[in-house]
Amino acid sequence: MKQILVVDDSATIRRMVMASLRQISDVNFKEASNGLEAIEQLVIDPVDLMILDLNMPDMHGLEVLKFLREHQLFKKIPVIVLTTKSDATSREEALEAGASQYVTKPFEPQSFAQQAKELLN
Repeated sequence: MKQILVVDDSATIRRMVMASLRQISDVNFKEASNGLEAIEQLVIDPVDLMILDLNMPDMHGLEVLKFLREHQLFKKIPVIVLTTKSDATSREEALEAGASQYVTKPFEPQSFAQQAKELLN
C-alpha cells in the first residue's frame, strides 16, 4: 500500500486533499500540520508521495523541500506543492528546490488526483 503524507496547517485543506485522492486505489494517508511534524513523520516511516503547503508556521514549505532534497533517504520522494501562491517567482523557487509539481489552491480534484496518481506510479 502506498503512503501519502499531506502537510498543511489547515485541517480543512488536509481533509479536502485526502477526499480528492481517495479515488486512487491502495493508498494510506498520513497528516502533518507543519514542516517539523512532516520531517518527524518521514524519519519514523517514509512515504511514497508528499503534498506540501508553502506557508506554514515553524518551518516554511520550501525549507522542508530543501531538507528532503539534501538527504539521501528522502531525496527521491515526489512532492506536490499545493499553495495559494500563484505568482511565477514562488512557482520557480519551488520547482528549482525540487518540487515535482506545483498546484495552486483552489484545485480541481480530478486533475489533482491524476497528477498524484502519475507520481505514485
